[in-house]
Amino acid sequence: MNQANTPKLNWGILSTAKIARTKVIPALQKSQSAQVYGIASRDAEKAARVAQELQIPHSYASYEALLADPAIHVVYIPLPNDQHIEWTQKALQAGKHVLCEKPLGLNSEEVLALQDFYNQLPEPRPRVMEAFMYRFHAQWQQAKALIDNQTIGELKAVQTMFSYFNADPNNIRNNPALGGGALMDIGCYGVSLARLLFEREPKRVCGVSEYDPQFGVDRLTTGILDFGVGQASFTCATQLMPFQRVQIYGTQGRIEIEMPFNPTPEQKTRLWLQTAAGIEEQVFEPQDQYTVQADEFAQAILTNKKPPMDLHESFANMRVIDALALSAKDSRFVML
Repeated sequence: MNQANTPKLNWGILSTAKIARTKVIPALQKSQSAQVYGIASRDAEKAARVAQELQIPHSYASYEALLADPAIHVVYIPLPNDQHIEWTQKALQAGKHVLCEKPLGLNSEEVLALQDFYNQLPEPRPRVMEAFMYRFHAQWQQAKALIDNQTIGELKAVQTMFSYFNADPNNIRNNPALGGGALMDIGCYGVSLARLLFEREPKRVCGVSEYDPQFGVDRLTTGILDFGVGQASFTCATQLMPFQRVQIYGTQGRIEIEMPFNPTPEQKTRLWLQTAAGIEEQVFEPQDQYTVQADEFAQAILTNKKPPMDLHESFANMRVIDALALSAKDSRFVML
């Protein structure tokens, strides 16, 4: 995309959530395709305060007020998981393009209902995309190219580890009613990545979970995805030492990603490629993947093309997550 010639789209931020304040808004403000025009909260004073702190020109005392402003082109939704579908639908109904945080819904039925709603909107429909920001980082563009070029031979296995420690009873990630738990919060990355690399859907999955006795959410989940041509496994945890790593195995080589999902914008990232010739380290300059995500979404909006992730993709990902949760509850493989 030629960013120099890209007109700026006005973004509205639907809530003052931490990820919006610390990650996405600063990334949008660096983008040549975006202008953060306004931010909304149910608390008018908080919206005004955050707007002043982050140099956002407009604040709104309700989400409805932001959606009613014709100056807003795109809405970013960082609300708790249980509110994603509701406000995505309301934003689309208001004619706004939507970038919504993952997971898009609490289950695949919700995402399918949103898809049906979206298909009934009059053309030209607003664009809508689930925010899996990691896919836009240069390190993953390179890893995918190495796999597609069969630099490591035939892809056979993917192993993912992603963990952090959060035992705060007031945190939404520890509330099952709000879509909390390890599988929903970060296990979705393991599912998304495996599907991206294998470029197909798993035939069957198996999940094993440990549940927090106080919160009722899964605090440790391991999943196995059988793609027929290969397998993926991941472990995600919300009460373990913070760590993340991805290993990708082919018949003739291996790829390791040091910081696969959330490197900071100031951080160089590293990929190791191992083949018969030895181990090669590839280093990528610092990059804000949230900025790249915004620019790619803007390109889809401005050219009226399908976004990099559409609702079909979101439904497919959520369907696998549902199957893993069911497998963990029933102690069995679930066919897809």
